[in-house]
Amino acid sequence: MSDVEAVPEVHPASTSTLAASGNALLSDEGSAPTPDQAAADAAVKQTLHRYLQKHRAALLAKLDGLAERQARWPVTPTGTNVLGLVKHVAGVQAGYFGEVFGRPLPDPPAWLESEDGDDMFAPLDETMADVVAFHHRSAAHADATIEALDLTATGTVSWWPEEHRHVTLHRILVHMAYETARHAGHADIVREMLDGLAGDGDG
Repeated sequence: MSDVEAVPEVHPASTSTLAASGNALLSDEGSAPTPDQAAADAAVKQTLHRYLQKHRAALLAKLDGLAERQARWPVTPTGTNVLGLVKHVAGVQAGYFGEVFGRPLPDPPAWLESEDGDDMFAPLDETMADVVAFHHRSAAHADATIEALDLTATGTVSWWPEEHRHVTLHRILVHMAYETARHAGHADIVREMLDGLAGDGDG
């Protein structure tokens, strides 16, 4: 008998979440003339925010139907696992839309300040429900920052090089949409390796 595990049969993901909304539906930009710069900026912010929300939903959906053991199961030599990816993105999001703009997340968990990779793994006393709840709290806090500030609002990313650390909300929205999409892609591959579920229902 071979020691190599069989490749799971691939099954398409559900189409019932925001993750499955077509990209064309995420923006109203260009559908009508914008009367002024403020309206144009608002449309851009809305577009970036919708893309961020879509990728958040795609990432969280990768936990649907998994048992605690499966959610934590590492499938790469570096230990990548679905629950760790969700936890990591929640922590990164809390920093970029919190500390950067002087709006720190209230009562942050201790691991948020760790530099030992604690955000990539959930210890035994931290359940999948705990991680998902923190992700929702982080997302709500981020959304409040996005709603409260203009695209041109400035902040400081203290962990970036000095010459690049002064940023706008616009730049951070782009950065976090990219960061979230990147890790949602990682989670998609990890989930497929676990049980064959693939994609976000978006075709």
